[in-house]
Amino acid sequence: MKPDLKKYWSRNLKYLLILLSVWFIVSYGAGILFAEQLNSIRMGGFKLGFWFAQQGSIYVFVVLILIYVRLMNKLDKEFDVDEK
Repeated sequence: MKPDLKKYWSRNLKYLLILLSVWFIVSYGAGILFAEQLNSIRMGGFKLGFWFAQQGSIYVFVVLILIYVRLMNKLDKEFDVDEK
């Protein structure tokens, strides 16, 4: 049975758009747009807006990569295009 590659790529692009949107919101929103509001909260002695701009967005990006890998492995198996 041949996998439906259009459906596969459609779902892949959906995952990418969702994950990149989360990354954009965290890095641009929390690090720049909402930095002043977040600076009223402290985390580890640092203002939260500063922390997101310097460290938080990087941590979120790494977590999003891990989520993407897991989603793609599951998607590959579902459409039978995984490495066997």
